Amino acid sequence: MTDWRANLVDPSRRRLFLSELIGTAVLVFVGLSLVIFMFGTGSPMSRVIPNEAVRRFITGFLFGTTGALIAISHIGRVSGAHINPAVSLGFCFMGKLDRGLTAGYILAQLIGAVLGAMPLLIWGAMGRSVTFGATAPGSGYSTTAALAGEIATTFVMVTLLCVFLGFRELRRFTPALFPPLYAAMVCLEAPISGTSTNPARSLGPAVISGEWQSWWIYWVGPVLGMLLAIIVASRLADRIEVAKLYHFDSDRSGLLRRPKHQTAKV
Repeated sequence: MTDWRANLVDPSRRRLFLSELIGTAVLVFVGLSLVIFMFGTGSPMSRVIPNEAVRRFITGFLFGTTGALIAISHIGRVSGAHINPAVSLGFCFMGKLDRGLTAGYILAQLIGAVLGAMPLLIWGAMGRSVTFGATAPGSGYSTTAALAGEIATTFVMVTLLCVFLGFRELRRFTPALFPPLYAAMVCLEAPISGTSTNPARSLGPAVISGEWQSWWIYWVGPVLGMLLAIIVASRLADRIEVAKLYHFDSDRSGLLRRPKHQTAKV
């Protein structure tokens, strides 16, 4: 049976895909609502916190916190809460996901991102003023600079994931990585590319806003950053036992855990 047919008929796989769809939808809706509230025209936050760098720091921290809460939730227990095609591709290249499952994860994430972006329309003019959180190269920055920013930020994110997931002592703290990491990255890099690191996160608002400027950056950059991170952290990546960010001992389907004979001792 071909991979796509196996994905359609296997209830365990469908359960994983639904979890990824819901998780990505939540990330996009909540995360980009934060962006709109913090930076949209008419929001009181520009008066409450006039310093844009501070607002970026807070927004990044809360965005990362959203991802962390999804990881420790039931969604993370079921599918591992990748909620990012770059993360799923990373697990695939590390040998933790088969290609059919990876394709299903990515499709579910992209659909979830679009569904999660649609309710952002309720923000109205405030949302439109920031194109509902769509990512594009910042004013005064070239396409090359934005691409480099996406490569660099995704490289850092995936490298740190390999570090945290590669050592048993750090593994349980993996979700706690995201709030400070995104706080720093959004504060420092968002003016250059918008700090996506996630093709699905960029797709959702692009669909509802029509903002497709240099859209390819937000695929090429995260994928290249992920590949570089896996190359650099290959030994750590080899230690990762299960394609999850939390709930490492919960894998009812058995689809997310590498075969025991391939598991490295840590």
